Amino acid sequence: MLIYKFVNKTQQELEAMFGLTDWRETKFYQEVKEETKLETIPRLLKFGLSIEQIAQALELDVKQVRQVIEKQGEEGTGSNS
Repeated sequence: MLIYKFVNKTQQELEAMFGLTDWRETKFYQEVKEETKLETIPRLLKFGLSIEQIAQALELDVKQVRQVIEKQGEEGTGSNS
């Protein structure tokens, strides 16, 4: 919630305001980092990388990569049966 209240502040300013010693240790940062990795999977797949290569590049489990790809496939086909 605080991040949205201070959209014009830099990372360094927020760290100073809230006494954060390492921004990367916050749950918010970790969640955003994970979401970014997951959103990158379809793009890497389009470049021709294998599931294993994507998992290694993004430091994810192969299972996670497969789940994202399967979910994307389901969303792309729709559910008009």
